[in-house]
Amino acid sequence: MNHTALVLGLAMLSFVMTVIWGTPLLRVLRHFRIGKLIRVEEPGHHNVKMGTPTMGGVLFILPVLLLTGLLNAASLIGLNVTGRSVLVPLIVLVSYGALGALDDWEGIRGKRRGDGMRIRTKFLAQIILALGTAFVLKYGLMVPEIILPGVQLDLELGWWYIPIAAFVIVSESNAVNFTDGLDGLAGLITATAFAAFGGIALIDGYTYLAQFCFIIVGAVFGFMWFNVHPAELFMGDTGSLALGSTLAVVALMTGHWPLLLVIAVIPLCEALSVVIQVIYFRMTRGKRFFKMAPIHLHFELLGWSETQVVQRFWLIGLLAAMVGMGLALV
Repeated sequence: MNHTALVLGLAMLSFVMTVIWGTPLLRVLRHFRIGKLIRVEEPGHHNVKMGTPTMGGVLFILPVLLLTGLLNAASLIGLNVTGRSVLVPLIVLVSYGALGALDDWEGIRGKRRGDGMRIRTKFLAQIILALGTAFVLKYGLMVPEIILPGVQLDLELGWWYIPIAAFVIVSESNAVNFTDGLDGLAGLITATAFAAFGGIALIDGYTYLAQFCFIIVGAVFGFMWFNVHPAELFMGDTGSLALGSTLAVVALMTGHWPLLLVIAVIPLCEALSVVIQVIYFRMTRGKRFFKMAPIHLHFELLGWSETQVVQRFWLIGLLAAMVGMGLALV
């Protein structure tokens, strides 16, 4: 079967699977009152989101897990449709999703209701998972360490690869977490980025990785069915940490991870806005560089509607993904 047709077919299948079980999941979440809590400092119109079911990352993680597992099981009967290499990003997806679920649960029903896990605890867990993943990527899968635009060679980083790769994974997981704040924003941005790296993987001959990317694209689009404005379901840290870390791992597996600076430019800007805001606040003893951070809230306070922010950010993300794919071909 043509590889392009196969990956698109898998995307459609994962989309349908996700949409089908979305309504039952919503009923379960509503029954147990797993609803979002809104920060007091957020724009006032966000109060209408209070109580909307969260932890929606489960909605797309389970179909990806099931479909990828079935494809790997098919290899046992002689069908060469996927590869074991996708188990690494799959494990990362589930691991960071579980970490995010603990954070969501702690913030909803735990002792730290409204706050979630302690930042140091969550950050330490992210680092441990990232270091383990980086070690497996280098010494287990022996992936290309770094490929720069215009230099179609696998450059060696030596032992530096481990901390660099871990930094990329932790940074991207938190960047997508910061991006998740408006209806449909994180889903659209990450689905576009996964499609871009899926295309790069397909061009470079990493068919198995491309299949995995487009399974995620389809599943995230299925989640978007319930997440578009006005959202019936939020992904929470369960979804944002899982998507960000997995996107980083996919990029690392292609060797084109420097292109994350282009393809994932929106999460990058969201994370940088938070860093700038914190540093400026401390240096000026209370003054703010942005009206509010992450930066999507800044534009809301400037008068943009939620839909305008999401659509304009996605247009930038889409163009950035096209540029990133072009750079991968240079």
